[in-house]
Amino acid sequence: MDINAYLRDHIRTVPDWPAPGVQFRDITPLLQNPRVFRVLIDQFVHRYMAPELRPDVVAGIDARGFILGSVIAYELNVGFVPIRKKGKLPYATVEESYELEYGSATVEIHTDAVQHGHRVLLIDDLIATGGTMMAGKRLLEKLGAEVIEGAAIVDLPELGGSHALRATGLPLFTLVDYAGH
Repeated sequence: MDINAYLRDHIRTVPDWPAPGVQFRDITPLLQNPRVFRVLIDQFVHRYMAPELRPDVVAGIDARGFILGSVIAYELNVGFVPIRKKGKLPYATVEESYELEYGSATVEIHTDAVQHGHRVLLIDDLIATGGTMMAGKRLLEKLGAEVIEGAAIVDLPELGGSHALRATGLPLFTLVDYAGH
């Protein structure tokens, strides 16, 4: 089975959302079908079972990274850490701001979310400009963790995010690449 094609067949493209000219890649159909969801999760779990890539903890980026990250963490028998939008976490936090296409945003993590030296898998659903994943990486590093890899279902390389992330030395793993689509 060609996993890339199989998963791509279950990603819905919504034209002109949230703005005219945008081709939104909607992953919710991947989650709705139990067989497809299992195939998706298994791709990540099997990769991160390898001793050299095995994390101490999985960090998921708000909000779809929570869906993937918590299931992957459960399957790997490691902890899960949420990286949330500013103002959503109840305990002491550190924050990191980043630029969006039209403005800026801030994400936060609890100060006790990871330990110094923890090996962390950072996961989200999609890499576009890379700003959110880069902010998550910086947050984890502020707390002394090592981000061993950034992972996502979808890469939109034409938006430059995966290139920018790799340029910082962050290894990336994605399942579906929409280059030229």
